[in-house]
Amino acid sequence: MADWIAVDWGTTALRITRMEGGRPRETRESDRGMNTLDPDAFEPTLLDLAGDWIDGPTEILACGMVGARQGWAEATYRTVPCAAVDGDLTRVETRDPRLRVSIVPGVRQLDPHPDVMRGEETQIAGIVTSLDDFEGVACLPGTHTKWAHLSAGEIVSFRTVMTGELFATITGQSVLRHSLAGDGWDEAAFLDAVSDTLSQPELLTARMFELRAADLLHGQEAATGRAILSGLLIGAELAATKPWWLGRDVVITGSEKTTRAYATALSAQGLDPKLLPADEMTFAGLNVLRDA
Repeated sequence: MADWIAVDWGTTALRITRMEGGRPRETRESDRGMNTLDPDAFEPTLLDLAGDWIDGPTEILACGMVGARQGWAEATYRTVPCAAVDGDLTRVETRDPRLRVSIVPGVRQLDPHPDVMRGEETQIAGIVTSLDDFEGVACLPGTHTKWAHLSAGEIVSFRTVMTGELFATITGQSVLRHSLAGDGWDEAAFLDAVSDTLSQPELLTARMFELRAADLLHGQEAATGRAILSGLLIGAELAATKPWWLGRDVVITGSEKTTRAYATALSAQGLDPKLLPADEMTFAGLNVLRDA
């Protein structure tokens, strides 16, 4: 049985972890993310995945898109500058009386441009807890990558870029899907593409169609094409977020594959980013809330 259950419920995936005190003991995953569920489907989905962990009243602490307007229950937002997390949780009404569900509030930015985050604030709380007196920028790659300026333990400002969703849409639904199927990686091609769009982001869409032409005319390998597309998109992202990372200390928290790509791109720009595992930062952030 679980002392409590940590839940990271994103747009496309669900991850739950059985916790003993502050230590993770077992993790289970599902592809039933927020986008696949109606509001009344969240509770049975959670019980299907975690039911055998629950024997009596059980605390469940959730972060991510589960708290979106289209999620289980809409959680509040706090406005930057602010601490990554505090104790102001949104309680969720449940049909099963054993469940004690709380959702972490998101963070919003009203100006100079509107922006929101849900889930990343919990990882940022983990970063702040893990790196004493960190002053710099957190990069959190994902479906919607976040760049957050951190100072004095607070989120000062942030910027969201849809790089992950664009990559998935282009490789899965656009004409380029015919030329980009499969896996593999070409790091030299990736770095060249990062450099190209970092210096000339206005050529992004033209360079993208070259991937199809290079396949048709020269038989370009799909692995090379995928690496180039990733480099083009990340290069454009770095151009858009230069005020956040240029000349600052950067910490990257995300999946192993995406973290490595971002670290390679930033290292080519002369930075030495620090890498932290996303799941560990989520657990650390949720533990901060439990102790609040």
